[in-house]
Amino acid sequence: MIIDADCHISPTPEGGNSIKTEELLARMDRAGVDKALTWLQPPYLRETDEANTYVARAMKNHPDRILGFGWADPNLGVEKARASVRRCLEEYGLFGVKLNGAQNHFYIDDPNLSLPVIEEIARHETILAFHVGADAFDRTHPFRVAKIARQYPDLPILMVHMGGVGHQDVTEAAIEFAAQCPNLTLIGSAVRTGAILKAVRTLGAGRVCFGSDTPFELMHVELARYRAMLEGEVSEEEKALILGRNIARLFGLGG
Repeated sequence: MIIDADCHISPTPEGGNSIKTEELLARMDRAGVDKALTWLQPPYLRETDEANTYVARAMKNHPDRILGFGWADPNLGVEKARASVRRCLEEYGLFGVKLNGAQNHFYIDDPNLSLPVIEEIARHETILAFHVGADAFDRTHPFRVAKIARQYPDLPILMVHMGGVGHQDVTEAAIEFAAQCPNLTLIGSAVRTGAILKAVRTLGAGRVCFGSDTPFELMHVELARYRAMLEGEVSEEEKALILGRNIARLFGLGG
């Protein structure tokens, strides 16, 4: 089973790269990807409700292909973000909720802004995802993720981009902190090949996942890059973990 662990869709145009559900499915078919972990394409400091609903509808219409994930922005109001978490998890049945301190402009461990939303996610015993990128390395730094991981050791946390993206690469820190916190899993999307391989060698194949960052990258190209990268470096069993089985296990899908 091949699962792309970083895909975005949007019901509205969000720059030149936004795609709708049908285009995502077409890209999955072209790449030979079975399922896609799918969240909204950030509308930045605007409402997220419409896009979360769109992701939920995509999962409902294509439950065998789309693994829907929610999104909460505490800058729109902490209580509103907590309500969004509840809607995503209780009403829509999404697999978890993502916070993006880079594009939504907040420190992910802010005790007044972010932590109350994280507490709501943890209360639902689900999965939390963070954008962890060098495009806002201070607001989303891996040491901030590690603080949260230690506070909620039973909460599975996905580190999307594992500290890559942008000029100030912090992938070394992402790997180091993930080694200290077993509830952290790295999604290697929009990140250098060498960093992904180091994460696999340091943490093991069970802690690293393939992601394409669709539509910002081409899914079939990114999957080909992963296959070339892993060839001769890991066993077939380990390759299967990275390319899909890790996400399947975390999401309770079997396989």
